[in-house]
Amino acid sequence: MKLSVFCGISVDGFLARPNHALDFLETGEHEPHGYDEFYASVDVVVIGRRTFEVVLSFGQWAYGKKPVVVLSSRKLDFSAIKGGVVEQMSGEPVEIVKKLRARGFKHAYVDGGITIQRFLAAGCIDRMVVTRVPVLIGAGIPLFGSVPHDIRLRHLATRCYNGGLVQSEYEMEAWEDGKKRKPTRKR
Repeated sequence: MKLSVFCGISVDGFLARPNHALDFLETGEHEPHGYDEFYASVDVVVIGRRTFEVVLSFGQWAYGKKPVVVLSSRKLDFSAIKGGVVEQMSGEPVEIVKKLRARGFKHAYVDGGITIQRFLAAGCIDRMVVTRVPVLIGAGIPLFGSVPHDIRLRHLATRCYNGGLVQSEYEMEAWEDGKKRKPTRKR
């Protein structure tokens, strides 16, 4: 199973403001930057509870009919979601990946600050596409947290877009069940 991150951050490395606001990600430029193609390639979305709450505040369910797994150890209310396929799971990232793989999922989109950090630290992420927005916000929810060891990245591409967006794509050196494994894609 492949796990990918596709996210936007400020140049100083924040996914969201301290209050979880995402307003700084809007540059006014609406040039396609690969998100639609990426989203079409995944068959399940994995997000944390806080990201789920932020998405609910948008007013319209952002994930359509794509299955969404919300990670939380406390009971969540999904009654506000109309037409979405949502379920709750809890556990360590490696356990979550095993459950998803057992259900036949092939490619997961992992999103949300703490969730991305936990899956990175566990060595579960295969690919990252990070789009830097030309703004410094000074404080917020960081993309990266502490990791138990260096995580080597292999640069695949960097693209520039109107409005100053700079997007870099990396393949991760990953670990599976505590053992180093080779990258999933060769170039």
